[in-house]
Amino acid sequence: MTVSARLHRAGLGALAASLLGASGAGAPAEPPVRVRIDSPTDGELVRGRFELAPFAGMASAGEQPTDFDVMLVIDVSASTRYPSGVDVDGDGVIGHREPPLVRGLPEVECSDPGDSVLAAELAAARTLVDELDAQRIWVGVISFSGVADPSGESEKPSSVKDATLQQSLTPDHSLVRAALDRIAQAGAHGGTDMAHGVRLATLELAGREGAISLPRAGARKVILFLTDGKPSLPHGSAELEDPQDIEAAAEAARLAAQAGIVINVYGLGAEANDQPVAVREMTRATGGLYEPVARPGDIVAVFSGVSFANVDSVVAVNLTIGQMAEIYDIRLRPDGSFQGFVPVQPGRNRVRVSAFSSSGRRGSAEFTIDFRQAELSTAEKEAELERVRARTRAILIESERVKQEAYRQRERRRSLEIEPDEPKPGTTGDGK
Repeated sequence: MTVSARLHRAGLGALAASLLGASGAGAPAEPPVRVRIDSPTDGELVRGRFELAPFAGMASAGEQPTDFDVMLVIDVSASTRYPSGVDVDGDGVIGHREPPLVRGLPEVECSDPGDSVLAAELAAARTLVDELDAQRIWVGVISFSGVADPSGESEKPSSVKDATLQQSLTPDHSLVRAALDRIAQAGAHGGTDMAHGVRLATLELAGREGAISLPRAGARKVILFLTDGKPSLPHGSAELEDPQDIEAAAEAARLAAQAGIVINVYGLGAEANDQPVAVREMTRATGGLYEPVARPGDIVAVFSGVSFANVDSVVAVNLTIGQMAEIYDIRLRPDGSFQGFVPVQPGRNRVRVSAFSSSGRRGSAEFTIDFRQAELSTAEKEAELERVRARTRAILIESERVKQEAYRQRERRRSLEIEPDEPKPGTTGDGK
C-alpha cells in the first residue's frame, strides 16, 4: 500500500470515529411503538363463515401516524449499469458482465440491461408506488450521480449541482411512474454525490426557497435513499471516497434532521455495505433505518415491505386458544396501517396485536370478541379461506420476502407470551 493510500485510509478511519462518537452522544431517543385497533371494537359480536376473524388498525414508532411526504432519491451513477444478480425484467435470463470479444473494445456491463442495478432500483420504486394510498402519501423523485471538477474541487457541498428533481411532490402517482420511466431512458453515468441528493430532497420536502414542491404542513417527511456505492463527490475524484465526501453527506443529513426529515437508506451490493460510514451517519442523524441488501436485485422484494412508520412487522395471537395468525393473513402497509385475520373459536376470544419497530421494540394492543360461526360445508370453508388469503398474499411477491417474514415470526413467537388471561383492552407500548 502506498503512503498516500495509507493516509487516505487513515483519514477515513479518523472521520468515521469522529462521526460515530459525535452521533452516539446526541443520538435521538428510541421512539415508542404504538398500536391502535380500529376494528373490531372491544367486546363486539363477530360472525364469520370460518374460524378466522378480521381486524384492522394502525401502528407507528414515534409520533402518531399522519400523512406522509416521501421523496425517492435514486442513485444513477455509472456503477448502476452493472448486473443486479436477479432477473428483474422476468424474461428468464439473468444479465451478467461479459468481457469484450475484441481487444480494445469495452466490456458488456450487463448482458441484459433490464437486470441492471438501476433497473432493480426503478422496479422496486414502481412496486412501492403501486402499494401507496395517494390521498395520504405524496411522492416525489430525485436522481443523483455527479461529475468531478477537473481542478479537484467540485461544486460547493451546499449546492445541489449533481442531483435532479425528476418529479416534485404529488398525489398523482402516474406522474411518479412517468418520472421513473424518464430515469430509465436517461440511463446511468458519473460518480456518487450523496450530499447533493440529500440536499435537494431536503429543499423540496422542507419547501425552502427555490423548491418546486408544495409540502403539506401536517405530513411526516421521509427520504427513501437507494445507492449501490459510497460517496465519491462533491470533492476530489469521482472514483474515490474522500473523508470530505463522507462529511458532506453527513452534514446534509444533519440539515435534513433539523427540518424534521427522516432518511431511510438501502445499500445495494457489497461496495455499498463495506464499512458504510456515510449512510449509517445519514440514518443515525435523522432517526432513520439503514437496510443492507447483499444482492442488489433483491431490493424489489425488500421494498415490498417498506414502512414509513418505522414498523417492521405486525403479528397477532389469539391468547384464548394460543394460536398466531399466519404470515399471509396480515398485510402491513407502508404508512403503518394493517389489516388481517386471526384464528378464533366460537365464543369469547382475546386477541393481542403486536407491532415491532426496525430496532426490535414492541408495542401491543388487545381486544376481545364474541365469535359466532355461520354454517358452511368443508369445501365452502376452504374456498372462502383461500379467497380471503389470496387478497393478502399479493404483498409477498418474492420468495425472499416470505423467508424474511418467516424468520421474523419465529423470532417474535419466542418473545410473545401465549397464555390465557383476563382481557385488558387498550393500548400499551412495553418497549420490549
